[in-house]
Amino acid sequence: MNSVNPLHQLIDNKLYSRYSSLIPISSVSLILIDHLGEILMEFNPVPDFCKLVCQENDHQVCDYCLTCLKQKENRYVCDYGLENVYVPIVVDNQTLGYIIGIQAFSTETEYKKFLLDLPQINVETGVEVERIAKALAALKTVDDKEIRIYEQICGHVANNIALDIQEKIIDGHQDLERLSIEKEILEKKIVELESKNDSLVINPHFLFNTLNSIARTAYFEESHTTEELIYCLSDILRYTLKQESQIHTIESEIDYIKKYLHIQKVRFKDRLNYTIDIPDYLRSHYILNMTLQPIVENALIHGITPKRDGGTIKLSAKEVGKSIVIAVEDDGNGFPARVLTEIEANQDDKMSLGFRSTDRRLKKYFGSEYGLFITKSDYSGSIVTIKIPENKLR
Repeated sequence: MNSVNPLHQLIDNKLYSRYSSLIPISSVSLILIDHLGEILMEFNPVPDFCKLVCQENDHQVCDYCLTCLKQKENRYVCDYGLENVYVPIVVDNQTLGYIIGIQAFSTETEYKKFLLDLPQINVETGVEVERIAKALAALKTVDDKEIRIYEQICGHVANNIALDIQEKIIDGHQDLERLSIEKEILEKKIVELESKNDSLVINPHFLFNTLNSIARTAYFEESHTTEELIYCLSDILRYTLKQESQIHTIESEIDYIKKYLHIQKVRFKDRLNYTIDIPDYLRSHYILNMTLQPIVENALIHGITPKRDGGTIKLSAKEVGKSIVIAVEDDGNGFPARVLTEIEANQDDKMSLGFRSTDRRLKKYFGSEYGLFITKSDYSGSIVTIKIPENKLR
């Protein structure tokens, strides 16, 4: 084989134009390097964090990366918690370079983002803390499904680059268009379909991880109230994503409601107060997720908001025989007569739809004797209860 790395010769033959159409548009990094770590092509750019903190220059991966590439796992996590996947480009049993992808946090390593000692990184690199914080906030978080897709992409690109080198650079064939065009198009369509299917999970995760990044920036700007609110909202979004099981503990549901009410408290200030009195021995029982939120939201919108001086929302729970009754009470103006009529008549008011949906879910899951009940609604306030069976898992 020629002493000059054939990868460098392939770059001269418009490598980017050949492969860029096969790579999904993404903010997640995907790069080509030679066996010495020189970056030959950035199909999707390396994150600024890596360039500022890890790399000695923009054209060379860090020493830690080079060390990890000698392993056989094809995946590693760097010292800062970033996931990397890679596939070697092998021609005639010689490794000429690598395709490397991701350089982002996984859902398992994301917590490391908040443990990084930025002042210490500043001492080690000389980069301003503000620049490090901004670059850190811009890092993405991916889940296992997206990582698996990028493993497929890396393998596909690496294998086809190896074919290009063998046939065009070594064997001297120039009509590369005959090389597996149908196969490339088919594999591209498969990856696109997988990506679109997985976007149902990836996009919401992207949203709350972006919120966490914004919160981190707010921390460094000493906007502590903003930081706290963003973390609360991020946790709320994370809870709503837990659709693999529609049933959660009362403790989890109450924790969700606390964060929701905290955000509203900041918004309404003294016009909103709330208390939560749920006995500890009831908190380990199970409830359908997102059961209390529409009730609490309606207490706020229809009960507290219309009153000039606001009011209080109270959550409580008690045992009644073999059942658990959770009450959401407010001292507002009560539901408008129109709303009560529409609920009773099963009409399609937005509020009645929310209540009826919650009632149907409870009855379908626990039985017809359980559900949602409006036990009081007048000018002194409203009480809405849900009744569920005792169902603590042992």
